[in-house]
Amino acid sequence: MTKQDLVNAAAAAAGVTKKDAQGVLDAVLNTITAALKKGETVTITGFGTFRVSSRAARNGVNPRNPGQKIKIPAMKLPAFKAGKSLKDSVR
Repeated sequence: MTKQDLVNAAAAAAGVTKKDAQGVLDAVLNTITAALKKGETVTITGFGTFRVSSRAARNGVNPRNPGQKIKIPAMKLPAFKAGKSLKDSVR
């Protein structure tokens, strides 16, 4: 399912225009992104939790030259943990 498919399904389910559904979806995604940028956790009860995960710096191997070692810097990554209701409905 693509973002456009999600917009179409939401518009049909809510009985609103696709343009309105697109605006709401964009607003929700932008709000979640902004909260994660600040390091906050976003919990949607019954769906799941978005959080920021940290990955430590490590050494790796250059895929173009396997004999060359490279240093991979530490970074922050978005993570999602599914809630119980979502897990149960998928099972």
